Amino acid sequence: MANTIQGRLDAIAPLPLRLMLGFGFLFHGYPRLFTAEGHDEFASILTGLGAAAPSVSAYVIGAIEFFGGILLILGVAVRVVSTLGIADMLVAAIVVHAPAGFDFMNVTGATETGAMEFGLPGYEVNLLYIAGFLTLMLTGAGPISVPPVDRPRPWGGRPVPEPEAERRPEPELTHATDDVGA
Repeated sequence: MANTIQGRLDAIAPLPLRLMLGFGFLFHGYPRLFTAEGHDEFASILTGLGAAAPSVSAYVIGAIEFFGGILLILGVAVRVVSTLGIADMLVAAIVVHAPAGFDFMNVTGATETGAMEFGLPGYEVNLLYIAGFLTLMLTGAGPISVPPVDRPRPWGGRPVPEPEAERRPEPELTHATDDVGA
């Protein structure tokens, strides 16, 4: 099936999902991990939610999101990162966003000039992230990854030989004189 056009498309299908989820995680993890303002703001949110050790938790979550985003983009440890991402998004959906409802666009009113005012977004985006991570858990990174996952590689970096059952049998060479005189 890998030789068909559909098979080739199926093989690269995880790439756009990995890139989108990876950049999304990078975007949210970077300030939590590397800027004082972003870290303090997120730690303050975690304090308000009653999280244990909010400053440490902010660093841990920021590290999962930032470094997990890099790993997703590269296609490394995709199933592990997806598992951590699902846990991250489930907690965020239940603890933070559920009170705002489902809709991502939580319009709370309008200003005197008619501009819309927004409240905390609902859990819609969290569910989209979870669906993406679940898909990557099921499909893996795909062949466009570092290292390519089309074939396992030992520590030396060379492809592992195909198992005997998957090799094509060599055609037997016979000589025309083998059957003569028998």
